[in-house]
Formats: sequence, C-alpha cells, structure tokens
Amino acid sequence: MTREMIDLPVRRLGLGETGDGMGIRSVPIEAPVSVEVGGIAYAVMMATPTDLEDYAFGFALGEGLVETTGQIGRVDVQAIEGGWALRIWLPPERNAIALERARKRVSESSCGLCGIENIEEVLRPLPAVTARIATDRDAIAAALAALGAHQPLGRATGAVHAAAFCSPGGEIRLVREDVGRHNALDKLIGALARAGIDPTTGFVLLSARCSYELVEKTVRAGCPMLVTISAPTSLAAERAAAAGLTLVALARTDSALVISDPHGMIA
Repeated sequence: MTREMIDLPVRRLGLGETGDGMGIRSVPIEAPVSVEVGGIAYAVMMATPTDLEDYAFGFALGEGLVETTGQIGRVDVQAIEGGWALRIWLPPERNAIALERARKRVSESSCGLCGIENIEEVLRPLPAVTARIATDRDAIAAALAALGAHQPLGRATGAVHAAAFCSPGGEIRLVREDVGRHNALDKLIGALARAGIDPTTGFVLLSARCSYELVEKTVRAGCPMLVTISAPTSLAAERAAAAGLTLVALARTDSALVISDPHGMIA
C-alpha cells in the first residue's frame, strides 16, 4: 500500500515571535517513479506515489502516446528498491511512438518535455479547443472557496499541489494531489478518463503557477477553461490564446485576472 506522507521530528525556531520547541511535522512523500512503456524505460518522475494508475493514464494521454484510454492495455504498479515502477502496456503501433521518443530523448523532466527533441517540437501547434461551457465569476469563486476541503494532503503538509475538475457552476467533482503540479494534473486527467467524466463539460482549477505545460495538458484533454491561483508565464498566455483556451490566473477570493477568454465564456 502506498503512503502519502510521513511525520518528521522538528525543532521550532522562534523568529518574529518567541517560543522555541520540539514537535512533529507531516511532510509529503516524494519518490522516484520509473515510467516504462511497453517494457521501454521512458522517464523517471519525482512524484507522490498515490493514484499512480490515474497518473499512468493521464501521462500517456498528455504525452500523446495514446489518443484514447482504450489504447492502454493495462497498467502495472510495483514498489521497487528506492521508489516505484509504473509500467504501461500499449498495442504495437503505440509502442512504436514511445520507442521513437525514447531513442531521441535528450533530457528527462517532470514538466512535460519527456521525449521532445527540439524547440520546434515544443512549440508545435496545439489542437483547437472546441468545447464551450456557460460559467461565470460566481462559479470560479465557489470552486476556490471549496478547494481547501478537498486537499487532505495539502492541509496536513502544506507542501503539495492540487488539480480539481469543476462543473460549470463551480462544484468540485474530482481532485488529485501531488508534490508536482504537472503530476497532479496528469493524475486528474487520468482519473477523469477512468471515471468516464468528460473534460469538455467543466473547468480545471490548479493550486499552482500557470506554466505552458499545464496549458498544453489542459488543451490536449479538451477542457475549455483553466483557472490557476498563481500567475501565468508569457508562453502559457500565448499558447492558451492560440489554442482558444479560456485562461484565468491569480484567482483569489477577492479577484482574478482573465488572461484569455476568446469565446466570451465567463459572464
């Protein structure tokens, strides 16, 4: 059985306020997860070793190794010395894609660049977002207000990210957590696929900075809107606009910034 966190003995050091003391602090587990595709070593990711089956589905979809979950034969998760092995089994034609990327790979990253060979491939055009939802500022506010109640690991440790899928009205339907913001989103996308929940019917809320990789994963999932609690990068904003993704950033209880809303979805 996987574990999410461990308790560490710590010494509290008074700085702005007085009072030193000994105590216990819960911290999230971070472990190497070796991702193998069809028996091929594909990447090593640093992740929280929970919901790894969801992660496998989301990773395969996000990397473009499969187009649908039906192309995934099976997923095996095994504890190994020092970490975890995540084995994804695909049909031969999809394995060929993974093998070609593994041969070309020049670096490994938990930021969505596994198997990418050059800058042109990083900046290749994204599929257009065609889905539309009817949502508004009240829905965004409702999702933000409810997110904390769906972050048990975050509340216990203060050191993980959450990715939530929300209805157009702001109801949180599914959440996944991980030490890596990209991993959390991969887990969420995989969980949606396994639960038969259509990503085009709502929006994603992330407790993270909005990097371009998160925009791309959201677009590839077909989700029409992404909301993040922190600011976007320039490339994230550009890629969202080009793909037709509605992007809301710096979402707080008092305000939010609409970075891109090409279809006027937010009332």
